Amino acid sequence: MPIHNIQITADSTCDLSPELIKRYDIAISPLYIVKEDGSYRDLVDITPQDIFDYVSKTGTLTKTSACTIQDYIDLFTRYTEQGLSVVHLNISSHFSSCYQNACAAAQEVAPDKIFVVDSLNLSTGIGHVVLEACERAEQGMEARQIAQELREKVVPKMEASFVIDTLAYLAKGGRCSSVMALGANILKLKPCIEVMDGKMHVGKKYRGSLSKCLGQYVTERLSGRDDINPKRIFITHSGCSKEIVDQVRGLIQKIRPFEEIVETTAGCTISNHCGPNTLGILFLRK
Repeated sequence: MPIHNIQITADSTCDLSPELIKRYDIAISPLYIVKEDGSYRDLVDITPQDIFDYVSKTGTLTKTSACTIQDYIDLFTRYTEQGLSVVHLNISSHFSSCYQNACAAAQEVAPDKIFVVDSLNLSTGIGHVVLEACERAEQGMEARQIAQELREKVVPKMEASFVIDTLAYLAKGGRCSSVMALGANILKLKPCIEVMDGKMHVGKKYRGSLSKCLGQYVTERLSGRDDINPKRIFITHSGCSKEIVDQVRGLIQKIRPFEEIVETTAGCTISNHCGPNTLGILFLRK
């Protein structure tokens, strides 16, 4: 049931688990994955493994497409017609037109009842903000105030980064050159992608096996810092092995005791761009 007459909604790019979505009754608007034979709704009509299999078979990367204004009109109307206010979380406006489309839909449906928030992030960098919205709704905060707090107190404190196992998908998608991807493969380089001010930047480049690189990455991200909020950390990955995820979880527990460690797998939109065996740790700063 909606929380205190507020419905929290989000793009499928938030990468929250089905359990969390059900627990907080979050309404998800799926983005689209586009292949030669048509478009498919993220995690509704297609899975990340379907994408990986398609790329392996054809050598061609699928494309992603934003939710349309009409998608958002349909979503928001479903709840405003029940007398509910809506707080909606979008993938960063620098990555997609979803935010722009959601704002246009909100203006058309009920601008005084629908509050669209640009997460300036992706994956569970959005997911964190979504859960913070749900918790504030549970506390009885009004929708407008929730949106304001998210923009001012949560979004700026989000720290999201990922280590990418292969640059092949970024190269196929035109986000890095094939020469760069080949060189990284030969040198066994695994770059860290950081989200800063709503945009992706290449951080440190690790070298070696995925296990070794992730060990260095987690250690460097969490060690020697007093600005990390210990409330929650996400381990989000695109199909990493249980051994790898357990290694990361154990290292987190050893370095810094978080109140909650949540594992989620990336949906189709994120997986389509980063490829398999990508893993990130995402948390809030104080």
